[in-house]
Amino acid sequence: MFAAKRLGKELQKAKLKLPPGIDLVKSDDFREWQVDIQVLDSNPLYLNQVYRLCFIFSDSYPIEAPEVCFIHVPASASDPAATSSSSSSSSSSSSQPSSSPFAGRSIPIHPHIYSNGIICLDLLGSAGWSPVQSVESVCMSIQSMLTGNTKNQRPEGDQQFCQSMGVRGPHGWGGRRSGGNGRGLRDVRFAYDDDTV
Repeated sequence: MFAAKRLGKELQKAKLKLPPGIDLVKSDDFREWQVDIQVLDSNPLYLNQVYRLCFIFSDSYPIEAPEVCFIHVPASASDPAATSSSSSSSSSSSSQPSSSPFAGRSIPIHPHIYSNGIICLDLLGSAGWSPVQSVESVCMSIQSMLTGNTKNQRPEGDQQFCQSMGVRGPHGWGGRRSGGNGRGLRDVRFAYDDDTV
């Protein structure tokens, strides 16, 4: 109940105004939101690219961090999230009009972002999370993380990690090795040893 109350306040604020380069795409309920983010400076790694973040909230939000990852969305005639979401009409100008083809969303290349979209960022872990954080502040932190990056590479061990985690399904993260056992992002223990990117 507390999560719904807090997310209701965040949603009202997001509908009024979000920082530049951040666009709420889907917020049908207080379980999952999708947000597009764009790097606004001239970093050549991310120039003119828009990426989609998926937020999964537990009933303990904001005491507990949401699960946050980038998601790949293939190009199509229209944005599948925006067409299924009643909140798309409140999105800012960076959303694709329904009459234009949807360019899709890829996973950004970054030394702290795995190719399945999982983000190694202490802010998203239990040790770095604080209830004062919000969807907006998380998006701004990730925007900043991309802005400052100069390395066009994935994290070490990307392929093995992605095989063990797989992709997000209806019951959590399930990979080939895990047998789709619903392993969640909260089960991952990252070592935050490189804060230079």
